[in-house]
Amino acid sequence: MAELSSYIGIAAGVCTSVSQLPQLFKIIKEKKADDISYFMVCILLAGVSTWVWYGILKEDAPIIFTNAFSVLVNILMLIFTIRYKKHH
Repeated sequence: MAELSSYIGIAAGVCTSVSQLPQLFKIIKEKKADDISYFMVCILLAGVSTWVWYGILKEDAPIIFTNAFSVLVNILMLIFTIRYKKHH
């Protein structure tokens, strides 16, 4: 049963980690980020960063690695949002 819960945790982590990839790819492709909220990206980045910290404290590799990937994706999202958002 413990093995099943590990697989479920890994699957959940992968899903949440890759969830922002379609949005990131769209921003890069269209070079447009007008509808992206800085606040949302920053809150999400804070949340996944905290999950990495939690994973380190718990010594739980799936939590660390899936959320570290999510941190990377969200940092890229923030960078490209800043780069492509029109400033009025």
